[in-house]
Amino acid sequence: MSYRKFNSVWKKLACTGLAIGGGAVIWTYVSPHRNKQLVAAINDSDEQKFRWAPLPTREQHFESIQKTEFDVLVIGGGATGCGVALDAVSRGLKTAMVEMYDFGSGTSSRSTKLIHGGVRYLQKAVFNLDIEQYRMVKEALAERANLIEIAPHLAYSFPIMLPVYKYWQVPYYWAGIKAYDFVAGKQRLKPSYLLSKKKALEIFPMLKKEKLVGALVYYDGQHDDARMNISLAVSTARRGGVTLNYTQVIQLHREKDANGKDVITGARIKDRLTGKEMDVKAKCVINATGPYTDSIRTMGSPETKKICQPSSGVHVVLPDYYSPKSMGLLDPATSDGRVIFFLPWQNVTLAGTTDNACDVTFQPAPTENEIQFILNEVRNYLHPDVEVRRGDVLSAWCGIRPLVSDPNKSDTQSLARNHIIEVSQDKLITIAGGKWTTYRSMAEETVDRAVKECNLQPTSGCRTKGLLLDGAHGWSPTLFIRLVQDFGLENEVAQHLARTYGDKAFKVAKMATLTGKRWPVVGRRLHEEYPYLEAEVRYAVREYACTAIDVIGRRTRLAFCNVHAAEEALPRVIEIMSEELKWNKEQQKEQMVRAKNFLKREMGLDLGRVELDMPINFTKDEINAYAKRFKSLDVDNKGYITVNDLRRYFKKIGERVTEDQLHDILNEVDLNKNAQVDLGEFLQLMNRLRLGSVTNSRFAKAAELSSGERISVERSGGGV
Repeated sequence: MSYRKFNSVWKKLACTGLAIGGGAVIWTYVSPHRNKQLVAAINDSDEQKFRWAPLPTREQHFESIQKTEFDVLVIGGGATGCGVALDAVSRGLKTAMVEMYDFGSGTSSRSTKLIHGGVRYLQKAVFNLDIEQYRMVKEALAERANLIEIAPHLAYSFPIMLPVYKYWQVPYYWAGIKAYDFVAGKQRLKPSYLLSKKKALEIFPMLKKEKLVGALVYYDGQHDDARMNISLAVSTARRGGVTLNYTQVIQLHREKDANGKDVITGARIKDRLTGKEMDVKAKCVINATGPYTDSIRTMGSPETKKICQPSSGVHVVLPDYYSPKSMGLLDPATSDGRVIFFLPWQNVTLAGTTDNACDVTFQPAPTENEIQFILNEVRNYLHPDVEVRRGDVLSAWCGIRPLVSDPNKSDTQSLARNHIIEVSQDKLITIAGGKWTTYRSMAEETVDRAVKECNLQPTSGCRTKGLLLDGAHGWSPTLFIRLVQDFGLENEVAQHLARTYGDKAFKVAKMATLTGKRWPVVGRRLHEEYPYLEAEVRYAVREYACTAIDVIGRRTRLAFCNVHAAEEALPRVIEIMSEELKWNKEQQKEQMVRAKNFLKREMGLDLGRVELDMPINFTKDEINAYAKRFKSLDVDNKGYITVNDLRRYFKKIGERVTEDQLHDILNEVDLNKNAQVDLGEFLQLMNRLRLGSVTNSRFAKAAELSSGERISVERSGGGV
């Protein structure tokens, strides 16, 4: 360390026992505690230079990657890949990372948003006396605490309620949750506690109260997974690492080593935006591609046995009124034995997940059956007054879990419970499996192995434990107040910026435009219902956003929170990005098409829309007659029929119908799955009754009786 730098540190820490006089440094005794303070201060001084280090442009990264021989080349820009890259560069290793799509575009942005040790894994560890499961939970709980410490603006402790409906379950679940606290030890976030039935319903009034005994509340962590992933990539870039998205590895280079063995010495990469190809030299190549692990492992070695056994997990998003603002819910035993979480997140309610074997794809999509499964499970835990409607689903997405079998064990058919690290004969290092919570420890083990196997020379050991991520250095819980006062932002917007960007929120605020209103002074929103600003689009480009999908899906979470709002904001997003990236009209059209396909296929937009394309052959008189029946139920003349209209009708005729039956009756006609039946859908039902493709419709019967008319047996196919 230079004299000037040391002198700067000294001025802050004169009390430690160091003295400077006559240009000489005089060392005196420093207690161990004071010595730790000094080391921490020096490290903090080192960190400050990275905090505001300028981000190189994408073009500058490409220049560097062609000129430099790297110690480490990481393939994959998800949580694991970015974690490995940050670990390597923080040790002083020359590091490059390439990602085929955007950072976190795969599984890492499609998680349940929890940072957790795994309550059910601890249960298995106890009942099966499984020490491996126990160690996995303990490690995850330690990493949970660390992640909340290094990114406090993005991660936070979060209470989750476990409702109890049988008295014998109270001591059973209580013991399990207390064991979870005990294993966490000093890393425990907050102590768990028991709630009475009355108190549980006060906190979670939507909960089904019939047979409810009470509830247990425990704490795990929650975060914005995509933003956390971006923060890892940006932190790597600020420290001098090369981070490139939309860059594909198309070939691995191999050369003979001193012993005549083939070893990997780099790769040929392709910029997917320009089509340009180039070679990258590296002493070590690390494969961190999650569910796409085998595509790299078999590159140039097709005989290599595949280890990935992917599993899909679907989540749905519901409006915020489905859950309290600050309390999640865990269903520990669904109808098929799976676990369902029901969590408030980003001012919406997140429900999931499923667990089904699937094929590896770059465009995983949810299915209607999976969405209905989740809704049915949610319905089982909520009060009957809360109508869990398909039309309330704001978004739905699917992520692929990278479950792997361990190639280091003889029994390769069994899945690894934790992550695995494989070193191939040609020195390709593969890190696979694991979960978001343990990304850092996985990265540490991987880089340790890389140093050993490839004879790398780092300048230090692992430094990521406690290493603050981008935005965390100057963040405080009250930072948003300064944004309100200094820039004239709305409170909701200011809180969103502080929670998303940390101390970098001021940079975003400076880019915000005037609203033309008395209040807020600045901060034009992308969509009036959500706190995302137009300025965030411009800032996203500086953080390597290259497509409209990057912005609506990961730089903001609009597509994940509300697919319809994302579709509405899309034209403005493309307009702003066109100004930043100089897109021509043709490129803008291409971005629109790709983004809409993303929303339709991957975010569930198409699942709620059914084309009404069956030809209808009615006479004018028949259409008028059916319209009369429709209006007999639509007494408010809204133009559509809801479950409330059906409820009113059955009450009028004195027929008792349960809430589930009411929804079933509506769903048989609700082709668009928006909890409403319009005249077009009603005519489709009548047409299907005539053709015989529908032979039993209580909805049609209700319309018939309400209008006082009768549908003939020939048309109705027999009626009800």
